[in-house]
Amino acid sequence: MKQKVLMFTGFERFWHWTQMLLIFGLMVTGFGMHGLHGLFDFGDGLDIHLILAWCLIGLWAFAIFWHITSGQWRQYMPTGKGLIPMMLYYAYGIFSGEPKPYRSTPSAKHNPLQRLAYVGFKLVIAPALWISGLLLMFYSTWKGTPLGETVQLAWVAWVHLAAAYALVVFLIGHVYMAATTGDPWYAHLKSMITGYEEIEESKSS
Repeated sequence: MKQKVLMFTGFERFWHWTQMLLIFGLMVTGFGMHGLHGLFDFGDGLDIHLILAWCLIGLWAFAIFWHITSGQWRQYMPTGKGLIPMMLYYAYGIFSGEPKPYRSTPSAKHNPLQRLAYVGFKLVIAPALWISGLLLMFYSTWKGTPLGETVQLAWVAWVHLAAAYALVVFLIGHVYMAATTGDPWYAHLKSMITGYEEIEESKSS
C-alpha cells in the first residue's frame, strides 16, 4: 500500500525550479562567451551572465538561511549507513528489478548516495564556481595586490570553466537519475511540481 505525503514544500519547489532556470541561463551565457555558440556577442553575454549570477547568489543566500532556520540542512548530512546497498542497487539491482533498499520520507528525502552527491556539489563544485567567479568579477580590485602577483587571471578563468563542466556532469547525472528511478518514471518530476509523492506505507501504519 502507498500513501500520498507532502515531500517538498512550496519554497523547496520554488528554489529548485528558479535555481534550474538561473543555472541554465548561466551555462548558456557562459559557454557562449567561450565561443561554443553565437547567440549573442561577448558583451551582451557577459552582462546577462553577471545579472543571473547575482540573482543566483541571492537565491542561494536565502536558501542557506531557510535550510539553517528550518533544520532542513540535516537532509544533506552524509551517512555511511545503507551506502553500500544503495551503490549495489544502482550498479545492477535497478536493472534486475530488485526492490529499492531505501525508502524516502519527508524527514529523510535523500538516500546515502544522493547525500554524498549533494555534499560534493555544495563543498566542491559550488565553492569553486563562486570563488573563481567573484575573483573574475572583481579582478580590478585585487590585480595590484599580492594575490594578483601570485594568481594569474587565466588560472582563475580555467578553474571557473572546469567547475562549470563539473556542474554539467552533475546535472546530467541528476536528470538521468530523476527520470529513470521513479515508479513510474516521471514520479520524481511530478513530486517536484506538485510537492506530493506516493511512498510505501510503513509496517507500523
